[in-house]
Amino acid sequence: MPPPPKSRYSVPKLLILGLVFHFVYIGTVFDCYFTSPVVHGMKSHSVGHAVSKRLVLIVGDGLRADLLFNEDAFPTIPHAPKVVAPYLKSIAETRGAFGISHTRVPTESRPGHVAIIGGMYEDVSAVTKGWKTNPVDFDSVFNQSSHTFSFGSPDILPMFARGAIPGKVETWCYNEEDEDFTKDATFLDIWVFDRLKELFQNATNNITLNTQLRSHKVIFFLHLLGLDTTGHSYRPHSREYLKNIQVVDNIVRQTENLINEFYHDKETSFIFTADHGMSVIGNHGDGDLDNTRTPLIAWGRGIRGPLPDSVPSSHDSYSKPWGLGHLFRRDVEQADLAALMASLIGIDWPVNSVGVLPDIDPSRPGYLSPKLGDESLAQMAFVNAKVILEQYTTKHELKRAQAFFYKPFVTLEGLNTISDQSFRLANLTNIERLIQAKDWHASRLASAELIRISLNGLHYLQTYDRFLIRGMVTFAYIGWAAYTSLYIFRPLDFAKTPEASGTVFVHISAAVALIGFWTLFALQHAPFMFYVYVAFPCYFWHQFLQQEMAWLRVPPRVDYWKLLVGTSMTLIVIQAMVVGYTHRFIWSIGFIFTGIVWPVSWPSRILKQNLPLVAVWGLLCLSAGVFPVLPVEKKESLITILVGGCLILLCGGFSALWVLHEVERLKGKKSRQALTALFFIQATLVVTTMIITASSVKGLQAKQGLPLPNRVLGWTVLAVSPVLAFASGGPYHTAFSKFLAYFLGFGPCFVILSISVEGLFYVTYSFLLATWVVSESIVRNGRFPVPANESDHERTKVYSFQPDDLRIALFFLFFVQVGFFGTGNVASISSFYLEPVYRLIPIFNPFFMAALLIFKIVAPYIILAVASALLNDFLHFPPFSLLLVALALTDGMTITFFFNVRDTGSWLEIGQSITFFCITSLLLLWSTGICVIGEHLLADVIHKPRVKEN
Repeated sequence: MPPPPKSRYSVPKLLILGLVFHFVYIGTVFDCYFTSPVVHGMKSHSVGHAVSKRLVLIVGDGLRADLLFNEDAFPTIPHAPKVVAPYLKSIAETRGAFGISHTRVPTESRPGHVAIIGGMYEDVSAVTKGWKTNPVDFDSVFNQSSHTFSFGSPDILPMFARGAIPGKVETWCYNEEDEDFTKDATFLDIWVFDRLKELFQNATNNITLNTQLRSHKVIFFLHLLGLDTTGHSYRPHSREYLKNIQVVDNIVRQTENLINEFYHDKETSFIFTADHGMSVIGNHGDGDLDNTRTPLIAWGRGIRGPLPDSVPSSHDSYSKPWGLGHLFRRDVEQADLAALMASLIGIDWPVNSVGVLPDIDPSRPGYLSPKLGDESLAQMAFVNAKVILEQYTTKHELKRAQAFFYKPFVTLEGLNTISDQSFRLANLTNIERLIQAKDWHASRLASAELIRISLNGLHYLQTYDRFLIRGMVTFAYIGWAAYTSLYIFRPLDFAKTPEASGTVFVHISAAVALIGFWTLFALQHAPFMFYVYVAFPCYFWHQFLQQEMAWLRVPPRVDYWKLLVGTSMTLIVIQAMVVGYTHRFIWSIGFIFTGIVWPVSWPSRILKQNLPLVAVWGLLCLSAGVFPVLPVEKKESLITILVGGCLILLCGGFSALWVLHEVERLKGKKSRQALTALFFIQATLVVTTMIITASSVKGLQAKQGLPLPNRVLGWTVLAVSPVLAFASGGPYHTAFSKFLAYFLGFGPCFVILSISVEGLFYVTYSFLLATWVVSESIVRNGRFPVPANESDHERTKVYSFQPDDLRIALFFLFFVQVGFFGTGNVASISSFYLEPVYRLIPIFNPFFMAALLIFKIVAPYIILAVASALLNDFLHFPPFSLLLVALALTDGMTITFFFNVRDTGSWLEIGQSITFFCITSLLLLWSTGICVIGEHLLADVIHKPRVKEN
């Protein structure tokens, strides 16, 4: 039965709906796994007495634990000292306690400082809500102090002053322009100490300031950003990083001397730590162990001294090189530091803190001095338990008031038959009884157990809605695949009537389901987004079931057996791509399969006639397969960068010879002359970029800074070259000349923003895509792609599905993802190197730096966009035809990654699981953008679609 000349299915409508759906559903992973832990309305708790009068908190931003403690930590640097930080090391050996503070992802400055100072972990989605200010109001030790004097970066300090009592948290910040990656960052740390010294000097002439400084419960906060800036610029194993550690060590010594000289007492507690570490490539953000392991040294009033190591040893292979194996190493979670600081100066504990005082566990030493006595430790443990239980109680009451058919956390809310109380109240009563009986050891054990149960209760309430959200997500993504299939098979185009018997039941069922869920959400006071989430699966399944009933009355047009086999193979391939996110060699296997196995399946006649093409295709696939298995950690290599630039010129030049010949044959000499001038200018810009990059790299490596002419010329070329390609429309181009213009137009990007092999990948990837387009056209049509003005075929507006289109769509998705994995390991946030960015932006600016990295990622996809548009054209498909098939496939990966998201386990596993889900969700949006851009860029050289009768 022939379809009508015009389809009832609007592809733009599908694309817009898909964009909205997938963008909205990215939020489900955070609503399901990472809702904000902050609640309000809790009572404050404190021990009631102070151990010390004041506290000094020093944070070495971006300092790795091993590079601070290790002996011979910098073996590759000639004449490097055996002990890099002798003052801090001597404190750990002679008069303090030390260990590792384990951070959580994201290992960024703001979440790290929130954990240290607030005792709570931000939900991971909070990093999308702002760079410098906390997205939610939370309590902190600064808020509870009598006065806090803070010195450091404008990126960190203001967020703790915001929301505090006016005047309580004072800040001294240098200018943002001082965070220059091309200059000596130790200046920033020295500036901090100089401001602290000025503060004490001013106190001699300022009675009010002197009174504030000498009051109890005062906190001094020194944020030393230099190590982070130096690590980004030169990497943590550099001489510059070593010298910066030495500067920090000296600042710690001078700070302690300054405090002692001013107060002339021994009533000050000191804590030195870091907000996060630094990966070997000079970045942070993910859960790499070098990012999550930070040093912790505490000393002064109320802090115990060094202790002999325990049996079994507290050390492992990581701390063996420290030379401290004879002393006890006490590790903590980063949020535990807030509890430790609150205990030392006797302030109310931050009400949002989930940190556990290290001294609660009586089976091993903590950080507090044993001179405090067992009674004090027992009281602190009890306060710690009440703070966390208070949060649980508040959340429990909120959830009980809102949830429909609420199921409480039985371990705390169940009835204790002996005391006729809930277990929550019975536990509190038991601890109070043990304290009154002076059974300090048992009371600490009971407090520790109550903390453990309370944290489990908080997790239970945090994840209370998880089953519901998972159900919505599953039905929504499967529903989207079913809904997309309607645009592939178009049942309404072949149905005699748009309405079939039984559709009324479908309408009623969908309406009942939607209204029922909305009513349930209203009764539970659910977040607004829940109403949006459930609307999508209701709509998708309503449309699918309604139209499927119309299709059941149409004679089958598809070989369902082939379709079933193809679908099964497709699912296997999609799950293989899922595995590829953690095992990069899978992408190389994919290249081997596409390069060798696929040509074998070609018709024998076509295979024999195109052996040179098969050889080129196989060689390009094998070459591209090398990049995914290369080491992720790369060093800046100017030679490799320049080789990539030369290869861009060489391949572009040889391609131009053939392209210009075809242009002259099809368009005339005038067109050839115009494009010759264009290609020459583009090649000149590539050469100019190579010269600028070589000069900038040498200057930065020699620490001579970035000359202004280099910066201006770099930005100019980077902007002009792609604009020239985009603006080069008109009657002169053919399809392949357009492809070459875009290839050369983005060539400078892969010179000035490359650190190593990115330029080589760009060339291989681009020519592989061009060969793919030609190969698919020959296999499907039996001939080389024919330009639009010579073709006797036209594109149809109505897409007719063929089983082999599943393979083509999988190839497309494969190239989409390889575009990411070929230029950097997006499975890790810290894979995007910053060295190339310094050639254009030497001053710290996270958003502009991120924009350049994103531009580098986008560049190969312009080539893929052009290739996808050409492929649709050469196969005589309507625009976006292959995308329709891809849309129905990709969410198989998305669902898998959604259920694989971790909120427990190692921070590396948690961070990667979130990243994987977001990537697969955004890849669908990305694929749509690729196809839209490709059709737009080639609108003047590809076939115009027309209505075609079957």
